Amino acid sequence: MLWKLLKQHISVAQLAGFFLANLCGMVIVMLGVQFYNDVSPVFTQEDSFIKKDYVVVTKKVSTLGSLAGKSGTFSSYDIDDIKSQPFTVNVGAFQPSQYEVSAGVSFGGMNISTAMFLESVPDKFVDVKADNWTYSEGQDEVPIIIPRNYLNLYNFGFARSRNLPQLSEGMIGLVSLNLYISGNGMHVMKKGRIVGFSNRLNTILVPEAFMNSANATYGGNKKWEPSRLIIEVNNPADERIARFFSDNGYETEDNKLDAGKMTWFLKMAVGIVMSVGLIISILSFYILLLSIYLLLQKNTDKLENLILMGYSQSRVAMPYQILTIVMNLSVLLLSVIIVLIVRGIYSEALSDIVPGLAEGGVGVACLVGVLLFLFVTVYNVISIRKKVNSIL
Repeated sequence: MLWKLLKQHISVAQLAGFFLANLCGMVIVMLGVQFYNDVSPVFTQEDSFIKKDYVVVTKKVSTLGSLAGKSGTFSSYDIDDIKSQPFTVNVGAFQPSQYEVSAGVSFGGMNISTAMFLESVPDKFVDVKADNWTYSEGQDEVPIIIPRNYLNLYNFGFARSRNLPQLSEGMIGLVSLNLYISGNGMHVMKKGRIVGFSNRLNTILVPEAFMNSANATYGGNKKWEPSRLIIEVNNPADERIARFFSDNGYETEDNKLDAGKMTWFLKMAVGIVMSVGLIISILSFYILLLSIYLLLQKNTDKLENLILMGYSQSRVAMPYQILTIVMNLSVLLLSVIIVLIVRGIYSEALSDIVPGLAEGGVGVACLVGVLLFLFVTVYNVISIRKKVNSIL
C-alpha cells in the first residue's frame, strides 16, 4: 500500500532515460576492459623469464665500417652514454663464451651433436625461478635458455626428414644435454638442462656465474667488449628511444619498439573509450538522483503525513531505495549479457587473424561492473535516506 501511494508521481520517461544512459555507460566501460584484456596479450606477450620492458641493442654492421677498422662492439663510453639517457632503467651486456663448446644429445637411437656458442646476461634481467637459474663452482648441471625457433627447426625440419618423434617444450625440458667445453689446454663435459624457451633472444643463455667461471678457467678471462646490450626502459613507446638509437646507429632486435608503440596506442584508445563510458555513467547517475529527488519533492506532503502517522523515515525511504537497487542491478545483468554477446562476435571475427584470442573469461570486466554497481547503488541509497531525513 505504501508503494502504491508513493509511486503515483514516478516518471517512466525519466527512469527509462536513466536506464538507457547507465546501460550504455556500463557496457562501454566493461567492454573496454574486456577488449583490452583479450587483445593486449597479442602486443605484450613476453618470454616468461625475461623482464617486460627491455630492448636488445646492436650496432649496425657494414663492410665499409669493418674495413675502416670500426668495431661492432660497445665501448665503455657507449654504455655510459646509454645509462645516462632518461628512458634507461638498467643496462646489461651479453657476455660471450671465450672457449670452444659443443653440445650433444642421444635419444631414439640417434646421437646428435653440434658446435654451439653460449652467452650470459646479468641475472637481474632473467626472471627464472631462483632454484632453476643458479650455478655454483663445481656444479655439473648448467641451466640453459634456448631460442624457441631451435625447437621448431628440429620438429618441423630435422625430425620429419629423419622420421624422428617431435618433442614438446615440456619433453625437451626433461632431456639432458652434454656440453663439451675445451680451452686453455683443458677439456670437460657438463650436463645442460633447458629451463626456458625464448621468442625474443636469438642466443643460448647460461647463468652469469657459470660464464664468469668458465671464461676464467677455459678462456683465460680475456678482455672483451660486448656486441649486444640488453636495456631495461621505463616505456618502450617513448619516442626518444627510437630517435637516440637512430642518431647513434643502433639497431633493436625483434621490433620491440614497434610492439611497445602498439601497446601504448592500445592503452590510449581503451583509456579514451573507458573515460567516455565513465562520463556517461556519471551523467546517468545524476539523472537517476535528480529523478528521485524530484519524486520526493512531489511527494513531500505524503511523506510528512506518513512520518507523522508513525512510519519510520527508513521505512518511508525504502521504496525509493529498492527502486534504485532494482534499476542498477538490471543494468548490471543486462550489461554482462551484452558484453558476452559482443565479445563472442569480435572473438569469432578475429580468431583467424589472431590465434588464441579471447581464451580467458570475463571476470575482470564483471568485477569492474560490480564495483560500478556498488558505488552507484550505495551512493543513491545514502542520498535518498538523507533527503527523506531532511523533510522534517
